[in-house]
Amino acid sequence: MRSERTKEESYMAKLIGIATHVHSKAPITKHQSIQVSLESGLENDFRGQQNPKTQVTLLSAKTWDNICQSLNTSLDWSERRANLLIDDLDFSEGKALIGQHIQVGKLLLEITAETDPCERMEQLCPGLKNALTPNWHGGVRCQVLKEGGIQLGDNVYLLKNF
Repeated sequence: MRSERTKEESYMAKLIGIATHVHSKAPITKHQSIQVSLESGLENDFRGQQNPKTQVTLLSAKTWDNICQSLNTSLDWSERRANLLIDDLDFSEGKALIGQHIQVGKLLLEITAETDPCERMEQLCPGLKNALTPNWHGGVRCQVLKEGGIQLGDNVYLLKNF
């Protein structure tokens, strides 16, 4: 991987949240740092072991906050049940993002799909599922390409023309 990036090649944000859950409806555990592997995604997270193409989920903090504000609610980001919260990254490009790479610290991910909102979102707040549905507001799913440890505050790059 190239060590030098230009503004045209990437966009930088920060990792501001890390969360895992051991099974689908399990309580969320938040972390300051965590190991991420090629085989199982985030350490102790059930999602990474199910399908390599959807090991890690990312959510835009800016999008989440805007949607919560529009619904007049203040839900914690972890209610979305995503793994990583990124402060200022937008996934509204939708399908054009598939195949793009995201670097979080030394970790390298490939965007493989949208994270579709489920009925649980509607149970949390009426209208939330519909608000998360357009323009990939619910976030993205990723496959781990290069494993490593990550921690809050790590730089996040959406790599262009990787």
